[in-house]
Parts: sequence; structure tokens; C-alpha cells
Amino acid sequence: MKIILASASPRRQELLGYIVSEYECMPADIDETIPENISAEDSAEYLACLKASHIAESHPDSIVIGCDTVVVYEGKVFGKPASEEEAAYMLSALSGHVHLVITGVCMCFGEMKKSFSDITEVEFYELSENEISSYIATGSPMDKAGAYGIQDGALLPAKSIKGDYFNVVGLPVGRLRRELEKFIIYKQ
Repeated sequence: MKIILASASPRRQELLGYIVSEYECMPADIDETIPENISAEDSAEYLACLKASHIAESHPDSIVIGCDTVVVYEGKVFGKPASEEEAAYMLSALSGHVHLVITGVCMCFGEMKKSFSDITEVEFYELSENEISSYIATGSPMDKAGAYGIQDGALLPAKSIKGDYFNVVGLPVGRLRRELEKFIIYKQ
């Protein structure tokens, strides 16, 4: 059974490798605008389904896995920052506070579709302006939801994590493995 990951993220590719030995990467080039009627908590799963469905249209004989991760703080979605200023705003807002990291996952095979979201609560240490500006200067925050990578040694912002650490990195591997096993059994 061919598996396609609808993502270009090197972090997701590494994490998917924990549960499947062979897969192909095929990023979905889609409009990631979230409609106003989609809640912050549902936005990651919505985008994951768009990505998976887009790739599945041209690969109906493969299992396609789409993913998206968002940071939600005070009801607002923090996706990837569009500028260094936006990254500084996000990191300053998250500093010393608790936020949610939500990763949506969607699996498609032909007409079959299964999706879910995994939520992890992250509390940040207080971050100084110098820590924030030094981290932004590395360029690392620019391709990450919420402008940070939990695994980035240049920042190490997490005071506490409640939930799946890998979910914060970008893929809830434990849950995905279980959901993928059920999905494969169901499709047979």
C-alpha cells in the first residue's frame, strides 16, 4: 500500500518515519485561507483535509495523509509568521502564557476519509526581548506555527507540556499510528 504525506515539512517527514517505513512526500499547493465560519480549534483539521483531498484526487489508489498545525492563544490562530515583526508579536504574546498547539490530520483513500485533531497545552517561560530577537535572527521561526519550534535549541521556550510532545513538533505519531492501523483495516 502506497502512502503519501501531503507535506514538505522535514519535521513531519522524520516523525512519519517512526510509524511507516516507506512513503512519498507530495506537498499540497492549496490556498490556506481559513473561512470565517471555521473555529480556531477546527482550523488545523480543516486545512489537513484540504491538503489530503487535493493530493488524493490525483492518487486514488494511495493513502494520503494531510496535516496542519496551528497555535491557538486567546481564541486567535497563530500560523506561520509572514514577517519578522509578526514572529516577534507572536512570541511576545505567548511569553509566560499557556496556549494550545493543535495538529489536524486527515487520511484519504479513494472516497474514504478520516480526520482528527490532537491538542497539546504548552506553557512558555517568560521570554526576554533579547531572547526573542536572537531567535528570530536565526530564521527558524519563519516556517513554524506560532513562530517557534519546541525542539529548537536556540530558544527552548517550554516550561510545561500537557499532551503529546510530537504533536507540538508537527505530527501526533502515537495517535496517527493507531488511527492509520484502523483506517487500513477498515478499507480492506
